[in-house]
Amino acid sequence: MILEKMETRTARSGVIGLGYVGLPLAVAIARAGFRVTGIDICSEKIERLKQGISDVPDVTNAVLAPLIASEQLQVTTDFSVLRELDTVNICVPTPLGENRTPDMQFIIAAVQQIAQYLHPEQLIILESTTYPGTTEEVVLPELSAQFPDTLQVGRDFYLAYSPERIEPGNSTHSVTNTPKIIGGVTPQCTHVAKTFYAQFISKTHTVSSPRTAEMVKLLENTFRSVNIGLINEVALICDRMDLDVWEIIDAAATKPFGFMPFYPGPGLGGHCIPIDPHYLSWKAQMYQYHARFIELATEINSEMPKYVLDKIIHALNLQRKPLNGAKLLILGIAYKKDIGDIRESPALEVIRLILDKKAEFLYHDPYIKDLSLDDTEIYHSEPLTAALVESVDCVVILTDHTAIDYNWLVTHAQLIVDTRNATRSVKKGQEKIIKI
Repeated sequence: MILEKMETRTARSGVIGLGYVGLPLAVAIARAGFRVTGIDICSEKIERLKQGISDVPDVTNAVLAPLIASEQLQVTTDFSVLRELDTVNICVPTPLGENRTPDMQFIIAAVQQIAQYLHPEQLIILESTTYPGTTEEVVLPELSAQFPDTLQVGRDFYLAYSPERIEPGNSTHSVTNTPKIIGGVTPQCTHVAKTFYAQFISKTHTVSSPRTAEMVKLLENTFRSVNIGLINEVALICDRMDLDVWEIIDAAATKPFGFMPFYPGPGLGGHCIPIDPHYLSWKAQMYQYHARFIELATEINSEMPKYVLDKIIHALNLQRKPLNGAKLLILGIAYKKDIGDIRESPALEVIRLILDKKAEFLYHDPYIKDLSLDDTEIYHSEPLTAALVESVDCVVILTDHTAIDYNWLVTHAQLIVDTRNATRSVKKGQEKIIKI
């Protein structure tokens, strides 16, 4: 009985996709006492993992290596191991395709592999972010088609959706202490999935269906996208009015109710926030609804790199320098501070715009050693020295890594464009700083 196996931690678990979501999940399950098999199609990644080397910042080598050495966590590219597993979590990417429509190829490929080895008393959980209906309209038909007369969902095997809630670099909220949303295809599916997660996650919250759980994830990230879009627009208005948007946000945040601070920046980054709202607006079109509010926020956020470029041009003009031929130092190319993740980073678009204007750029990021821009030239992170900072026409802060000494930076820089308010506590040299 699968419930007994879960409660005694004797169930064999599997995770498909060992990236920013899948690897932390696999480690959390293994540390709870389950034997876990991680599956990924990237053979190079699998070889690194077998050596106890993690390429996910939230999983350190010190945590990973003992699990690999003890075989509590095994990794492979061989999907045939699925026949031995009691639980399978799908944590594959869900990018956008042409015209910003959902690309389901990785989910479908994973489910087709599972279908070949589906067996009684097996739990399948989709964690990849997707549109409402995916679990029942895409995953279930693929699984049911393999054994239409012998295996019935909710009776013979179990299927649920549980959205990932990983935030790279968040040292406070991890896989195990972040509440888990669970929606099963049937009540029994929900019960089995909840029992599984309860073994290694402190709090679970069940909802009425997979479609509800899928919508929860989209709401969470669309909420952030829309509010960031709002504050980015407020920043544009404040710029026209010669007001300090950062001071205004800090003042508004003193209100103990009815306000939640969001902050402007050079654009949206990461896998979730720039992408997930498109899944929702795409699905809404099927119900003859145009998600105008969501799309407007996306439009505003997408224009922020161009606004940053305008700020750089303005800052250089104040120094009687053109952007064409200027030498710029980009400080931080990760999409958020203190991580090495450049997925959808707005810094990449800012750099492209700079290059289009015939400016020269160098970059420094303590978390990203090399940058391949559009699969062409490879750039390398420069050591942050006084000589480097003094040699450039302008320093552009696109990611506010805490490892940077911003007082030191302002002392040595000729000019700074600060898109993150990283220099907020700098007392001397504010006349050198242009903020968004």
